[in-house]
Order: sequence, then structure tokens, then C-alpha cells
Amino acid sequence: MSIRERLSGNEAVALAIRQINPDVMPAFPITPSTEIPQYVANYIANGKMDTEFIPVESEHSSMSATVGASAAGARALTATSSCGMALMWEELYVAASNRLPLALALVNRALSGPININCDHSDSMGARDSGWLQIYAENNQEAYDNMIQAFRISEHKDVRLPIMICQDGFITSHAVENIELLEDDVVKKFVGDYEPENYLLNPEQPMALGPYAVSNYYMETKMGQRTAMNNARQVILDVAKEFEAISGRKYGFFEEYRLEDADYAVLIIGSAAGTCKDAIDALRSKGIKAGLLKLRVFRPFPAKEIAAALSHCKAAAIMDRSDSFNGNGGPLGAEVSQALYNAHSSVLTVNYIYGLGGRDIRVEDFIDIYSRLQTIAETGTITDQYDYIGLRK
Repeated sequence: MSIRERLSGNEAVALAIRQINPDVMPAFPITPSTEIPQYVANYIANGKMDTEFIPVESEHSSMSATVGASAAGARALTATSSCGMALMWEELYVAASNRLPLALALVNRALSGPININCDHSDSMGARDSGWLQIYAENNQEAYDNMIQAFRISEHKDVRLPIMICQDGFITSHAVENIELLEDDVVKKFVGDYEPENYLLNPEQPMALGPYAVSNYYMETKMGQRTAMNNARQVILDVAKEFEAISGRKYGFFEEYRLEDADYAVLIIGSAAGTCKDAIDALRSKGIKAGLLKLRVFRPFPAKEIAAALSHCKAAAIMDRSDSFNGNGGPLGAEVSQALYNAHSSVLTVNYIYGLGGRDIRVEDFIDIYSRLQTIAETGTITDQYDYIGLRK
């Protein structure tokens, strides 16, 4: 039986962590993710979980300790945001290349500079090639549900990769919403016990971890990571199906909202999808066939599935909450464009950058975007292939 509750996104993720009850959680505070380890520390102090909490001197240390704990055979995770993640950079690659199934609760926040504590996706998108699985949430419910599924995916024997569970800073992390929680015993049964095959503290099988890789072996290591990332596709879907059986909530690589007959589509990640849905409903009431593809899983990137979902559309806007500063578009824009090209798609696409540093995007902005798409489809001409949405005049 589900439990109705009102929680912020940070509270929801911390509660999921309590229900999972990992072995070790090192952490260092940084806005807007600070509340997650704070809540977990309170749970531990109040005897509600027996996780070993390790206060460390920096985010680099928190990921280093998480890597060490995971390598030793513990179920381990940490939390961070923005510049804290940037300080972890070296260790992100270490975790992935060592095939450690640890988790990171990432509360997305703009990277400096100029210094800013509000939401965009520059932190996680900057780590898109580090070898981590990445799953994003639109709202607090999804943040909770994604965290429950995290270890089932990352610990799978065919995957064994670190996983990043992302939510939008302040927009979901601090906003309170009604959500449905699973009972503790249901979560415990679903997640299960962690039984690593190979780990440093196994006296029956002495091993080393993280050795220097000469050129004769390095590429094979990377091929192993690539294979694991490809394997994660099916594992993510399988775990989501099992989760639906206990929760009634369905997940996949993405959510399609009124997309089945849409002429014009927006592809987006995160909380702004909710605002876009309101714009779609308003346009549909006027007979305009607008739709949404909300991407949940960014790593592994579901290229073929995205191309198939958009194949019937006349025009699509790919929305990035970060900029690659390559003069040509954002990271999501680049990957979706490649997916459509490889699929020989005829969909006309534009790439818009929005919401940097927490800048609001409104229903009116999305209505304007759909109007642009309609013009592109009617004329076959694209004049703003790569543009910023919501700049001050």
C-alpha cells in the first residue's frame, strides 16, 4: 500500500536512501544538495538506519571515499551539486573505469562562473562522457522513484557502472509536492542485498584495483565500459518494469506527452517539462498538434528510440539547459541531431538553450517555440538553428 506524503525533492531522495540503507555514505555539503546528507545524518543519529556516514573535507574526498568503500565491497553513495561535482572530476572517471556500482544523488546547479547557485544542467552534462549512467527527474516523485531503482541498475552483473540520479536544483530539490512512497519492506525487497563478486576485502580472492594500464590493455578496458553501457539499456527497462509492478508507476527511456499524432515536438530534460505540458494543453485546445518527448535516461543515450518517437513529426525543438560553447549548440542538441541523421529522419530540428542559472521558462515561451516550429514546417526554412530563449531585451 502506498503512503501519501508531502516532501521536497531532497527529502524524497534522502528518504529513499534511508529505505535502501546503504553501507556507507561519505558527503560534503554544497547548495542545493546539502539537505540530502543532512537528512541522512539525522536518520542515522535517530537510529532509523545503520549506514556509516563519513564527513569529509571536500567533494573530491567524498567521491574518493565512496570509490574506496565500493571497491571494498560496500554499497555506497554520495550527493553533490555544481562545483562540488567539478571537484570530483578525477574520481568520476576512476569510479567508471573501475566498474564500481556506486550512486551519486546530483542536484543540478549551474557551474561557475559567474557564481550562481540556481539550476541548470552544466554540471551533469559536463560529465556526460565520464562513463556514468545518468537518469533525470521532472518532479519529486520521479526523483524518489529513480533513487529506488538506482542500485538495481548499477549493480546488475551485466552493467556494474556508477549511476547519477539527477534532479533540478531548488525547482524540485526544495519545492514541496505530494508524492506516493513505498513501504520500507517493499523497497528493501525490491532493492535486495548487495552481494559483490569481486572486492578488495574478500580474503578468498586477493586482488588489486585501479592499476596503471599500459597501452596493451587500456583500450580493452574502455571497450568493457562501452559494452556495459550498452547492456544497461535493457537492464533499465527490466528494472522499470519490476518497479511498475510494485508502484503502479511506469518508466522507460523517456515519456511521450501527446506525441502520438504531434506535428511539432519539444524534446527536453527535467522540471521544465511540466511547464511545456501546460503549453501543449493550451495549444491542443486550439487544434495545434503539439507534443513533448521528455528524456529521462541520458546515459545510455537512447538514440534509435528517440529517432523513432519523433519520426512522424514535421519539426522539433531540442531544448538544452546547458551550452557546449562550441558555437553550434548544446549537448542534447548534438546527440539528438546525430540520432536523427543516422536514422535518415526528415524531421526539421532547431536547438534552443534555456534556463541557464535558474532563468525561468514560461508557458508563453513554449507557445512561442511551437509557433516557430509551425513556421519552420510550413516554410521549410530554419533561420534560428541555435538560439537562446528568454534573454533580457
